[in-house]
Order: sequence, then C-alpha cells, then structure tokens
Amino acid sequence: MTNYLLDDVDKRILSFLTENARTPLTEIARECRISAAAVNQHIKKMRETGVITGSRVVVKPAALGLNVCAFVSVSLSEDNKYAEVVAALKHVPEVVECHFVTGRAALLIKVFCFNNEHLMEVLLNTIQRIPYISSTETLLSLDEAFERQVWVKDYGKISYKPFEG
Repeated sequence: MTNYLLDDVDKRILSFLTENARTPLTEIARECRISAAAVNQHIKKMRETGVITGSRVVVKPAALGLNVCAFVSVSLSEDNKYAEVVAALKHVPEVVECHFVTGRAALLIKVFCFNNEHLMEVLLNTIQRIPYISSTETLLSLDEAFERQVWVKDYGKISYKPFEG
C-alpha cells in the first residue's frame, strides 16, 4: 500500500461507504458538499493507494446453516513453519480468518461450522493433522454482540461521548 494521507473529505466518504457501500455517490456528494465527480475521484485515489481494497457482499453465516462460530488458538511445534501452516489453513473452507498473534499460541483462527459435531470433525481430522500444529484451544462464541468495519472518524456525523459507568 502506498502511503496516502486521508483528508477530511476522504474520511467522510469512507464513513458513508463503510456504513453502506451502496450509498449513491450523489448522496455522498451532497453530504460532503462536493460534486459526485469529486467523490468518484477520491474513491479512485483510495482504491489506487490501497486504502479501499474492494467491495463485497457480506453473507450472515447462520443464513447458510453455519450456526457455530469458534475461535481457535493454534500452537506450533516450530515457529519458523508459520507460512506453511497458514498455507495449509487457507485450504480449510471453515477457517474464515487467520491472525499471527502474541502470547502462548502463534495463530488465532476464526472457524464457522454447522454444529458442534462438524466443529469437532474439522478440529480433529483437519486442523490438528496439519504438520507443525502442536496443539489447539477452542473458544465457542455464544453470541456476536456486534460486527462492524474499521472505525472511520467523521467529525460531521459521529459524536463521541465517554463511557460513564
């Protein structure tokens, strides 16, 4: 990604797009008080520099019957085999995210399965059989409290109020 300093207009545009990627450019232009052509140019520049990496349809896993979400910490027998393990995990369709993390485990992966039996099968017969994986620890998600894109501060739309517990 090329270094690109976002200006306030870029941030406002991103705040609209992350909230709803289908927001018409004319509506964004009106809110930002610039032309639709200018909005298009900002978006083009952010795509070229890698700030925006694409747009996609987001499917809720439960709509496909994937009712179990698990986070699995993965420990490696040899830390320098990280790339090989990640390459193998990419071939496991149930694994939707993979992060190299600090702490006791080397990787944290997010897995979606149909049920607990499916999860157990994926863990025992697929993930734990990948060479250089020495152990796993699984946490089940009981509920997804919320999900969102990375936060884009828009001074015109977002007001911050500190938590007062």
